[in-house]
Amino acid sequence: MLKPITFPLSLLFVFFFYPAAAASYNVASYGAKANGKTDSSGAFLKAWAMACGSVGPAEIYVPPGRYLLNQAVRFGGKCNNSRTMIRIDGTLLAPSDYRVLGSSERWITFQGVNGVFIYGGTLDGQGSSLWSCKAAGKSCPVGARSLSFVNSRNIVISGLSSINSQLFHITIGGCHNVHVRGVTITAPGDSPNTDGIHVESSSRVAIVSSSMRTGDDCISIGPATRNVWIENIACGPGHGISIGSLGWSLNEAGVQNVTVKTVTFTGTQNGLRIKTWGRPSKGFVKGVLYQNAIMKNVENPIIIDQNYCPHNKDCPGQASGVKISNVRYKHIQGTSATQVAVKFDCSTKNPCTGITLEDVKLSYNENQKAQSSCANVGGTASGLVQPSSCL
Repeated sequence: MLKPITFPLSLLFVFFFYPAAAASYNVASYGAKANGKTDSSGAFLKAWAMACGSVGPAEIYVPPGRYLLNQAVRFGGKCNNSRTMIRIDGTLLAPSDYRVLGSSERWITFQGVNGVFIYGGTLDGQGSSLWSCKAAGKSCPVGARSLSFVNSRNIVISGLSSINSQLFHITIGGCHNVHVRGVTITAPGDSPNTDGIHVESSSRVAIVSSSMRTGDDCISIGPATRNVWIENIACGPGHGISIGSLGWSLNEAGVQNVTVKTVTFTGTQNGLRIKTWGRPSKGFVKGVLYQNAIMKNVENPIIIDQNYCPHNKDCPGQASGVKISNVRYKHIQGTSATQVAVKFDCSTKNPCTGITLEDVKLSYNENQKAQSSCANVGGTASGLVQPSSCL
């Protein structure tokens, strides 16, 4: 069995000791207005250009106040230094008119950067008008992700709050060595596709000591991702912590070495979930450890769904090609909102292998006996396992 990663989280901070003499650039000095009405996008880009051009460590400072960034803003380019801190004491506002950003995919993007540390502050995506449009069944744009890191490395996001994103709150794609700590993410439970943090095509990513209330997955892990550490997370409402959905494309890269530990799910749709489409794929999931999870009235506390098809619409109806192996559930306890607390619905073509349950205690509605359900799965159970294992 592949061993889950055990890298010390402190290693991710090594590159971020800032000397007191770091050059500082205040966005207000470049025309940013803290009134929440004047577009300050240009001022932020100017401050970035100055910090990026600094030969030594640099800081961009955002004073208290509300700053409107009324357009999609991209920070990138090859900088002269690899240590730039963005210290935010204020709130960054997306435009209230969802049509301004709705088709741009991203609001704030860092692309191709190395050594960026975002500390503090609030991002307000003002997504409610877009959600209302979608709820009314109108023709609406998809929406914009609030904060994205693309093809970047050595990134720290600490103490940031993100509220009411139009779409995903934070996305990490094509990145290496990313540490997310002390983040608070908030959106209503019925807000569509407001995932907390989505990680894809990335490696060596840690998400720790954070709280997420969303209308979709609190954390989702996409294809081509390896060495992920998730610890001390509060999730709910939302759809849980998910690996997937995977297996939409044939030549999709897999997911491996994922650790999820010390997490609490409250009133979520799912707890610990792996989901794949029912269609041919060369993808895989292997080397996953789920440990020390508490479920509080969770609909699907433990679930592998290889026939994933939201809303049962346009389902492929084929056998999933994604191979799931070496997944361990250890010290999982709490309550299920449905009678089936453990569900393994694996592929008829590629059954799940190496699934282990150890010290699992889940009840239905606190004091009723829960059930488990297995299809096309092999593995073992040890210690106290309730509901009784069907492996």
